[in-house]
Amino acid sequence: MKKIAGFEFELTRNITIGQYVPTGSIIHRMDPRIKLASFTLLVISMAVCATYGGNLLALVLSCLLFYVSRIPISYGLSGVKPAIPFILILAILQLLFYSEVASGGKVLLNYGFIHITTDSIRLVVVSALRFVEIIFLSSVLTLSTSTTQITHGIESLLRPLRTVKFPVHEFALIITIALRFVPTFALEMEKMMKAQASRGAEFGTGAWWRIVQRTKDVFPIIIPLFNVAMSRAEDLVLAMESRCYVPGSQRSVSKKYKAYRTDYAALIFCIVFAIVLLAFPFPY
Repeated sequence: MKKIAGFEFELTRNITIGQYVPTGSIIHRMDPRIKLASFTLLVISMAVCATYGGNLLALVLSCLLFYVSRIPISYGLSGVKPAIPFILILAILQLLFYSEVASGGKVLLNYGFIHITTDSIRLVVVSALRFVEIIFLSSVLTLSTSTTQITHGIESLLRPLRTVKFPVHEFALIITIALRFVPTFALEMEKMMKAQASRGAEFGTGAWWRIVQRTKDVFPIIIPLFNVAMSRAEDLVLAMESRCYVPGSQRSVSKKYKAYRTDYAALIFCIVFAIVLLAFPFPY
């Protein structure tokens, strides 16, 4: 149990994506269609921005979104922890093997196959910041939006694609189920690791840089976790069939969303912020 905004919630440790925390903030009350469009704009602009200044500004905005949504930034940082090994491996590969030198760049080390330049260092720092920013944004989006709202929001935004026979509802349902099952499987994995640890197995006791050994320690729970995933999927299929779910059939909407001035103001702010990230000439 974790206490957030005066309420206690059962949250999965180190997994922030796919969980919903109803704190009642202004971000929670936003129209899900506007919220999805705004966050999509922010993610695209952050992924394209290649300057130190732009990414630092984007990181500040990502942290402010946690404050506005009344979710502790410490919980957002816990979601970055599982991605640290991948970020480190990617940083090492980029630092050693990215040999291009743009105008104004300098070669810092050139020894054999190792090429370290100012551009490779920039790429490493910017890529790491991008990972953190996108994880933060994804966490804020799912922590402030229920799975039902995400489904209706995606379906509403992609509704024009129905004219070209694109399965909008099925696509939205797949995305929602995938997001919903991330914390579920993480919780099941945590339970299995605790059960194995009670029998003398070691999980997470080695140093963080012993990635190979720590990966081998997780192998014994892969097959049981796979079995749990298949069982959960079967239960979901039976539940959908018992409710007469038929793919591709026409459905009515039980709730219609309405955007207010604050929603449009948030969208305009995200558009302006994205333009600033992409067009403003940051010095670095």
